[in-house]
Amino acid sequence: MKLAIFAALLSVASAFVTPSAERATTSLAAERRDFLAAAASAAVFATPLAANAIRDYENIQYLGGGEIVDVNNANVRVYLKMPGLYPNVAGKIASNGPYKAVGDLYSIPGLSSAEKDLIKKYESRFVAKEPAADYVIDRINNGLYR
Repeated sequence: MKLAIFAALLSVASAFVTPSAERATTSLAAERRDFLAAAASAAVFATPLAANAIRDYENIQYLGGGEIVDVNNANVRVYLKMPGLYPNVAGKIASNGPYKAVGDLYSIPGLSSAEKDLIKKYESRFVAKEPAADYVIDRINNGLYR
């Protein structure tokens, strides 16, 4: 990256230098210099900028590493830790979010009374945090397969 920036600065600076009358240049040398200047400037513009990624997500402990699970951001596979929820109830929870509160889970369409009882059993282990786009996209399928 530093080399590309240096090459671009060098090519820009060389464009403003007046040519020396003493040194004769051939058309091949001029074409080569023009090509290298254009290539250096193209390399500068083609270099991607650094991504502004969030490295420290403040609610990471609720994504499945602990006892409490965020129903808005956690992946469907997190519910494997809670017998009876995976795959049916877990799929319904992950598919019908986001939720403003944990109590909103009981209003999921198509939820049977047995499934509501399972949710009630684990309700103390659920929390409804603000949906984060980086994690909501992987709620149903995070690409991990057995």
